[in-house]
Amino acid sequence: MSRAGVARLGSGAVALFFAVLYLLPLNFRGLWIPDETRYAEISREMLASGNWIDPHLLGLRYFEKPVGGYWINNIAQWLTGHHAIAVRLGPAVATGIGAALIFWLALRLWGDRAKAGAVALVYLSMLLVYGVGTYGVLDAMFTVWLTAAMVCFWPAIEATTTRGRMTAYALMGACCGGAFLTKGFIGLAVPVIAILPYMVYRRRFVELLCFGPIAIVAAAVVSLPWALAVQWQEPDYWRYFFWVQNIQRFAESDAQHPQPIWYFLPVFLLGCLPWLGVVPAALGRAWTERASQPGLVYALCWFLFPLIFFSLSKGKLVTYILPCFAPVALLVGTSLIDGLRAQRTRSIRINALINAIFGLLLVIALIWLAVTQHGPEAVYGPGDTLAWWLSLLCFAGWGLFGLVPWFLPRRAWMASALSPALLALLLAWATPHSVTASKQPDMFIARNAAVLSSARIVMADDVGLATSLGWSLKRSDIRMYDATGELSYGLRYSGVHDKHIAGKDFSSWLEQQRKQGSVALLLKEKHAHRRVDRVLQSFPPGYRRVVGRDLILLVYPQEPAG
Repeated sequence: MSRAGVARLGSGAVALFFAVLYLLPLNFRGLWIPDETRYAEISREMLASGNWIDPHLLGLRYFEKPVGGYWINNIAQWLTGHHAIAVRLGPAVATGIGAALIFWLALRLWGDRAKAGAVALVYLSMLLVYGVGTYGVLDAMFTVWLTAAMVCFWPAIEATTTRGRMTAYALMGACCGGAFLTKGFIGLAVPVIAILPYMVYRRRFVELLCFGPIAIVAAAVVSLPWALAVQWQEPDYWRYFFWVQNIQRFAESDAQHPQPIWYFLPVFLLGCLPWLGVVPAALGRAWTERASQPGLVYALCWFLFPLIFFSLSKGKLVTYILPCFAPVALLVGTSLIDGLRAQRTRSIRINALINAIFGLLLVIALIWLAVTQHGPEAVYGPGDTLAWWLSLLCFAGWGLFGLVPWFLPRRAWMASALSPALLALLLAWATPHSVTASKQPDMFIARNAAVLSSARIVMADDVGLATSLGWSLKRSDIRMYDATGELSYGLRYSGVHDKHIAGKDFSSWLEQQRKQGSVALLLKEKHAHRRVDRVLQSFPPGYRRVVGRDLILLVYPQEPAG
């Protein structure tokens, strides 16, 4: 593409890309357990109860996160109804805002609309950014606050007046307050971790000490009203949230999701697709040109030091490093355009080759599954012929779109952004039944909604199943059978002992409950259709059963009075 053609890459094309790949497919697939149904149900219960202060899940206190992300979900559900689109709308819109923010920052840094458009396009097409941005969790909403904080801080660096600098620090602090309300103390720590080394590098540490309190006050103004309200309403909230959900997750040996220190390296590499081949050149350029381009150093600090921080944490999840991808997009986008203008296409060709190989490996893996796995326990079972062919189309499309820039690196480098496009649009139909049966129980629940809705008591032996039941049936009185999981803290409170029934007590408890009405119990069992008799040996007789691939529904009708 010529320089004039590159310059025409603007907000309209990026907005269309966002609308088609992010907004259009939001309602195509069911909600996944446990994450999407958890956050969907918390917000549904907030709207139903009118309590927007302390989160509850299935009627139990659930203090793992603050409320900012739930508020966004509440608004989405209030505006659009209780649908899958409402659960994913907040993350999708947050990702779009994040792209707009770094678009603006790129314009501020380089005054070049082509670079700004490339930055936004790279960001929106990165695999991890897209995956989290169309998935109903809080990380995308948390990330947009952090991105906004880092974008707001750059005007503070450039400000020529005290008033301008104070305003920028206040805006940054307000964004940190939003991040705190979404995910807690980490929202205050990450911007400091990124900004501090940059200010030391620029020898402006004293300035940070002088103006930093303004940001702290602004963050407090945003977050303190809710922080005091939840303390007044739930005195144990901050003890549990601070020590268990923050200190333990980060530092202690029994942290949730423990992973080795190198865990985020492969996550980062895969997450950078379909731009992985450009990343090394972009990072190298940021380092070699650090003296002449402070914006590159800023992006490098923004990426590197939070990544180190998250890697040092004991507990790790794939989504934790999402905030590191906005600065990488800044580096990759500007490196692409500068390289094209200098007629350097080596990194674009390498990137094309990586995407082609990645797509080919996915196709080979898919064929291997078809050849080696057969029967009802295969990933792609007898009823998944269409899903298999659509998967083949998606993976082959990745490789073919990715390969185009190899032949036309200057004119068609943007084709790399389309590598995940078919997968994004066809994922709902390309997903095999083995996955949907395990991760999307809402379809099974919908088929049995009449009997479940009429049951006086509905139970599940898995928290993900329970939240899916609560969301699908619009009831928060789902009880747990012989499992507590992430609900264990809420179950410690008085007055909720009947929300959990131990397996050893089930028979005697059931005998009493059936005198008052029917009881429905949903069980999660891998390949339930093959081992149903063995699973049900431990349950008292008198039930009607419905068996799915990975689910078993037992319905105990009300016993006649007598």
